[in-house]
Amino acid sequence: MLAALLHGQEDLRLEEVPDPTPAAGEVVIQVGAATTCGTDLKVWRRGGHVKMLKPPTLFGHEGAGQIVALGAGVTSWQVGDRVVANNSAPCMECFFCQRQEYSLCPNMTWNNGTFAEYLKIPAPIVQHNLLQIPDELPWELAAMTEPLACVLHGVARSNVKVKDQVVILGDGAIGLMFVAALSGKAEVLLWGGNNHRLAIGQKLGAAQTFNYHQIPDIPSLVKELTQGWGADIVIEATGVPSVWETAIACARPGATVNLFGGCPRYTSITVNTEQLHYSELTLKGVFHNTPEYVRSALSLLASRKIPFELLISEQRPLKDLEQVFCEMKARKVIKVAMIP
Repeated sequence: MLAALLHGQEDLRLEEVPDPTPAAGEVVIQVGAATTCGTDLKVWRRGGHVKMLKPPTLFGHEGAGQIVALGAGVTSWQVGDRVVANNSAPCMECFFCQRQEYSLCPNMTWNNGTFAEYLKIPAPIVQHNLLQIPDELPWELAAMTEPLACVLHGVARSNVKVKDQVVILGDGAIGLMFVAALSGKAEVLLWGGNNHRLAIGQKLGAAQTFNYHQIPDIPSLVKELTQGWGADIVIEATGVPSVWETAIACARPGATVNLFGGCPRYTSITVNTEQLHYSELTLKGVFHNTPEYVRSALSLLASRKIPFELLISEQRPLKDLEQVFCEMKARKVIKVAMIP
């Protein structure tokens, strides 16, 4: 089959590799669509990921498709079932899983390779995070289950209350999903650097949007807009260390700051200890998702209550994948549905 392999920093190659064969407990799906993600872009630019993969490796982690082969012992699925598989599954047995802190599981099973014609799903994911999708839900929307699950996990950990003023820093797909997930629950102030994306943010429910190229002093304006105090909740969705510091500067006393965007490995930030202590700030790093939010995400996508299709810039054939990543790097597209 044709598949994308990441060999290193900005070194992505389409190669012919053997078709996958399912072992006991596994299934193989024919990929209907695989969506690109900001995490994929960061991994491509950095040449790896501390948790999910090490090159050379099959690449891509958002996808949906149809089961074409079953491994021994798989009885709850049939060939022809339309499914979406999360890119991970916790072990369900370790210290953290016993406390239902599934995203912290050190024995997490990871799976990459959605940018291919076929994808093998490991047995733990088949058992815990493989879900059937409705016939009417397009492949590309179902493929967004994984990032939306991460966002719903992030929303839950942010403890947003009704009428809170929430600042979201970042107008990528994740930032825009946060806007959609919080629409109707809070007053969302979205900051980004692309007017087209900010316009999508308004359609998804942002109360106000701001281009940081035109208004670079974000904390000052946030305080102006929030009775001089700062935001109740701040969500950082860029993975840039300096923006983590900006997020903290936007927070009111007693606020929660969700440092959601993963920064490059070994980077650090500076925190004003006086502000952290006397303002009683809560700083949270929130990572990945759990089986509960995978199910919630698919349910929300299937409901079609929110026009998540606004995040899909276009559909492209798999052969265009490297060009698509170059366009993502240049911020010309948000998410692209790759069709094998």
